[in-house]
Amino acid sequence: MGTRGRPRGFDRDVALARAMDVFWAKGFDGASMVDLTSAMGIASPSLYAAFGSKEALFREAVAFYVKTDGASIWGTVAAAQTAYDAAEGFLMESARAFTRKGKPTGCLVVLSALHAADDSASVRDELIRRRSDCAKTLARKLASGVKTGEIAACTDVNGLATYLMTVQQGMSIQARDGASRTTLAKTGKAALAGWPVLTGNTAARR
Repeated sequence: MGTRGRPRGFDRDVALARAMDVFWAKGFDGASMVDLTSAMGIASPSLYAAFGSKEALFREAVAFYVKTDGASIWGTVAAAQTAYDAAEGFLMESARAFTRKGKPTGCLVVLSALHAADDSASVRDELIRRRSDCAKTLARKLASGVKTGEIAACTDVNGLATYLMTVQQGMSIQARDGASRTTLAKTGKAALAGWPVLTGNTAARR
């Protein structure tokens, strides 16, 4: 008689990466247990033994996404030398990350639980919190431009971060609808064309 635990040779990270792709492509509500177990190569009892529940699996998959496929965007922001470079890198790297070959398009954190539903309310709240944290991270980076004089002191950096996040989230939806990397990059560049006005520094070259 077989055991109900994890299958021999079970690799948690591999299984988690496969679950991440399912949630990324289909969303929390759209991903069925059959979809998940088929992609992960395990039976339902093994899934529950390893992760506890679909919701717990989703939360781990989101955290895994943030550390892996989603990390390049925020790594680019962190490495930027100026506020403008942070904003440009944020949008241009998003255009690239949202259109990777062999991966679902768009952003998992943006797309995977947009609609309020009784069985997904808690995971939706989790994603709202994560998006809010991202906006705060971006705002802190932009605030460094106030200290250097790149951004006028009167600029609402939180509002500017929200604007850039809104553009990026729209790019995520466009990517899911089939927009190319080139099209997304053009959208990002169009948003950045107003940088001098947005930052209260119309004397700047950019």
